[in-house]
Amino acid sequence: MNILVVDDESIIRDGIERTIRKTYPEHRVYLASSPEEAVDLLKTLFIHLVLTDVLMPGMTGIELMEISRKRHAHVKWVFISAHSEFAYAKEAVRLGAKDYLLKPIGKETLIEKIKELGEEVEKENERTSETQLLKTNLKLLREAVFARWASGLDLGGIDLTTFTGSHPSFYLIMVKMESDADLRLEHFIVENVLSELIDSAGKGFVANVDARSLLGLATLSEEGKLSKLIELLRTHLKRYLKVPFQVLHSERIDDMATVPKHVQAMRRTSESQHYDHYASGGEKAIEVALQYIHAHLPSELTLEKVASVVFLNPVYFSQLFKQKTGHGFKDYVTQRRLERAMELLRDSELKVGDISERVGYPDVRHFSQIFRKKTGFTPSEYRQHELETAGKVE
Repeated sequence: MNILVVDDESIIRDGIERTIRKTYPEHRVYLASSPEEAVDLLKTLFIHLVLTDVLMPGMTGIELMEISRKRHAHVKWVFISAHSEFAYAKEAVRLGAKDYLLKPIGKETLIEKIKELGEEVEKENERTSETQLLKTNLKLLREAVFARWASGLDLGGIDLTTFTGSHPSFYLIMVKMESDADLRLEHFIVENVLSELIDSAGKGFVANVDARSLLGLATLSEEGKLSKLIELLRTHLKRYLKVPFQVLHSERIDDMATVPKHVQAMRRTSESQHYDHYASGGEKAIEVALQYIHAHLPSELTLEKVASVVFLNPVYFSQLFKQKTGHGFKDYVTQRRLERAMELLRDSELKVGDISERVGYPDVRHFSQIFRKKTGFTPSEYRQHELETAGKVE
């Protein structure tokens, strides 16, 4: 059995690997420290079981499973979670995961789970795995040949109709992303989402054209389904992608030889078309988060709550927030609350207790302690100091 362990904590990955290798040396264990690494391994290896952390930078384990399970239907999923992430783990099981393991993972629990799932895999027909591997290899070959053809490059004598003969008429759908970052994870997301939508509307496939673009070929079961497919594609990509993107499509095509011409036309259209920006993408996500924080200072403001407002997982949101603002989330909220408190102490006659509540500290004693630690004054001392300073200026 091939087992993939996905966790951004090396101590967790290494501990699981040691336990499995020691108890079940016949199994092969592969390690990934991020969703990007996991995606690469899922695409290149025949993985039977994935043990994945629930919350990781860039993508939750649940999102990884949701996006992967259509194209890797044979894979079994088990989630690793802390007690605070228990709700995520339960949701994963509801969506089709085999089980979840709570940190710290007991060796006996892990050994028993691997034994149970290993027996399941062993019962599956070995030829099924071989057939699936053959299908995967043919799929990769077809997509590579088509991507080369769509880019206007010579096929070196390969007959394209061998791979596309079952598509006498079709539409091309291009997804182009805008980012200087490594887009391996985003490519995986687009490929799986678009493939699933094409399968539900007819038949076809998706090919990686370049570092920022993917191209889908779709033969639809009914005319008129294209607009619905494009609408669903935008909806799903707005949920999963963290970068701006464009969705472009061709008119109906009846001649495979014209594909390069249509691709060039979509690229020209792309140059004058705006990228979709949305709440879950980069700058916009932080802009919305800051607006929410400023408008809700009196309320409870947790990292998890604000991350959910902009549809990002908490770990990724925390990293993005610090990258964009230069401050940790908690420090930023504290600083903003204290700045607002200073304004109210200077410009109003509200009691300290009322000000405390208005900036999100229901316990006035706790508020006073934080205020003094940051400013060197108690709230009352600060108000008096500001009044005296203003009097001297006048």
